[in-house]
Amino acid sequence: MTVKKYEGSAGGWGALLSTTKHLVKSENVSRNIRNLLKTNQDKGFDCPGCAWGESEEKSRFRFCENGAKAVNWEATSRRVTPEFFQQHPVSWLTQQSDYFLEYQGRLSHPVQYNRETDCYEAVSWQQAFMLIAKHLNTLEHPNQAEFYTSGRASNEAAFLYQLFVRKFGSNNFPDCSNMCHEASGIGLKQAIGVGKGTVTLEDFEHADAIFVFGQNPGTNHPRMLDTLRQASRRGAAIVTFNTLKERGLERFTNPQSPKEMLTDGSTQISQCYFTPKLGGDMAVVRGMVKALFVIDNAELDAGRSSLFDQTFIAEHTQGVAEYLKAVEATPWNEITEQAGLSQSEIEQAAAIYRQSKRVIITWAMGITQHKHSVKTIQEIANLQLLFGQLGRQGAGLCPVRGHSNVQGDRTMGIDEKPSAAFIESISSAFDFQAPLASGHNTVEAIKAMLSGESKVFIGLGGNFAAATPDTSLTQRALSSCSLTVNIATKLNRTHLVPGQDSLILPCLGRTDVDMQASGAQSITVEDSFSMVHASAGVVESDIGEMRSEPAIIAGIAEATLGKQPIDWSWVIEDYSRIRDLIAKAIPGFTGMNRKIKQPGGFYLGNSAAERQWQTASKKAEFIQHDLPVHLLPANLRELSNDPVFVLQTMRSHDQYNTTIYGFEDRYRGISGERKVLFVNEDDIAALGMENNQLVDIESLWPDGVERKVFGFKLVAYDIPAGNIAAYFPETNPLVAIDGKGDLSDTPISKAIPVVLSTAVLKSNKIDIVSA
Repeated sequence: MTVKKYEGSAGGWGALLSTTKHLVKSENVSRNIRNLLKTNQDKGFDCPGCAWGESEEKSRFRFCENGAKAVNWEATSRRVTPEFFQQHPVSWLTQQSDYFLEYQGRLSHPVQYNRETDCYEAVSWQQAFMLIAKHLNTLEHPNQAEFYTSGRASNEAAFLYQLFVRKFGSNNFPDCSNMCHEASGIGLKQAIGVGKGTVTLEDFEHADAIFVFGQNPGTNHPRMLDTLRQASRRGAAIVTFNTLKERGLERFTNPQSPKEMLTDGSTQISQCYFTPKLGGDMAVVRGMVKALFVIDNAELDAGRSSLFDQTFIAEHTQGVAEYLKAVEATPWNEITEQAGLSQSEIEQAAAIYRQSKRVIITWAMGITQHKHSVKTIQEIANLQLLFGQLGRQGAGLCPVRGHSNVQGDRTMGIDEKPSAAFIESISSAFDFQAPLASGHNTVEAIKAMLSGESKVFIGLGGNFAAATPDTSLTQRALSSCSLTVNIATKLNRTHLVPGQDSLILPCLGRTDVDMQASGAQSITVEDSFSMVHASAGVVESDIGEMRSEPAIIAGIAEATLGKQPIDWSWVIEDYSRIRDLIAKAIPGFTGMNRKIKQPGGFYLGNSAAERQWQTASKKAEFIQHDLPVHLLPANLRELSNDPVFVLQTMRSHDQYNTTIYGFEDRYRGISGERKVLFVNEDDIAALGMENNQLVDIESLWPDGVERKVFGFKLVAYDIPAGNIAAYFPETNPLVAIDGKGDLSDTPISKAIPVVLSTAVLKSNKIDIVSA
């Protein structure tokens, strides 16, 4: 491992070099160059990476460095065949790294686990479908099955999946969104009546200020950097609050700008960059409102107009008096202690907000993975409501989603708590009564499998065992099932935790040509800005016995239910038939087949952006919450006499969710290793330790369970004292299953209480094994 401070900007030549390296690694160079030129283009395919939207500006290149990694990773020529599984027992594969598993290539044939040989063996598609149907149809109750979904599933696949499961009789839809942006959906729906962001990509062209909370676009959604770059260059103020100093939010060199590339130039992104404590963002926003409230009172006392948009408040909101009373009562010392920022720093941010007529506030999982995440998001909404920033061009609320269709999956009905209106629509459109009772989210599903309440797990994409909290417990939950089914493009950790019966079903990816009876098919996705557009694979390669996700779902459904409530085989012949069903059942999709032929697709609209509030009061709600008493509750601090740190899990730059592309975290200066722990230099000294020393990390939770990971190397880093950071999934074992957000049940992966100790040598299955 090497640690070397990165001095350059984000993007630039480093991004081009990395893209080239991963292009060569795909062993499919000439074909993947053509693939990249079709990424995010009309009549091309949607990037299998993040959910950032596309501008209307024509461009030959519409992919970023990490998008290129995702395309090259998926479009590899390597194949995992039944012969591979014969040569590699599950017990051996379990000892390999996550990188090794996925690097073996694309899954090519359906396989079934043989417990006697400890190997997966080839099975026909019909045998696989009949085995699944047998298990499902012999359950005592439909809710004994869990139907997980990854956010990369298309709208077509997600719609068929939810229709099948609801006809089967369950709302058990644990979903990747339960682990990331659930707090955004819940918090916004309560406040403004819709659980999505209110802005479009075009709004960024008109914003006077953009406030960025808890996100690292340079690694997690790099195309956002070009949007921020353009905003900065035209004079918009960008204010960042992020616990770590991330290079992408400091300065960026656009690889598509010849001038910046040839002159080694860059664009400053953030005008101000603040590093609050982990979980301190709610206090930051409360402090901004308090500072602005003081100014507003002074303006009114002087006989001038209110700072706040009183017309908007009176016409469109309720609850402002109670909220401002709570703001006034919150003392500055409480605000600054929790925020980890001074009063003057918070007032500086408030001054920029005040000077800006049109403000966008954007956030990601640095906000959503805390115990008080819903409260924090509603505090952000309160600030925007005070100034009438919703329904105004260049302004609004913008949660930035991760997976490229995680928002679309929820729109299609992947929701364990569906609205009564959605259930009524599905029931009416397909002439059956869909279940009304809430199903299981991800945490509830793990507990149900562990207790034996649920006996079947079906995963539509994703890597459940690695992505979820409390890794050992989750693996025990999966292995206790009578059947586990994983629909996937590549081998991953979850496949190595088989139930009594277990299947891996290989599916096509975004890049693949999807050929059905009527010809090549397209699917659709929805981005973070509620734009729905078509995606059609372009890669013609050896797909073996891979099938598309819609075709696999239809095969399972027909084997289980027969031709009810639809003719499953018939709709798979032509995906336009699936889209006709979507248009029939889901508001906003009328004429879907026609609309997706438009360049860029079509906009679903947003009721809150139109100042129509789908809340019980038909008003936008100021929702008042007190700040947490302590960011780290006393009952957790008291579990150890040693210094207690707050750990956040995060991605490296060579990573997308649980997919590890390599071992370079370029912008943080790390090369060749993933078991690293970023710690404030003064904290290292206070512990009596040294930079590069190996430590073990143990999390604290009042259930008597030991949760510990071993052999992490200390790296001194610019991070607030008391806060530390490390990569997931290596540190997911530290997240207690009951460590979850209020109201959202989202794992608190950015707020894990831990203690550090000098490392004790111990074998660890996630150590790197050569590919």
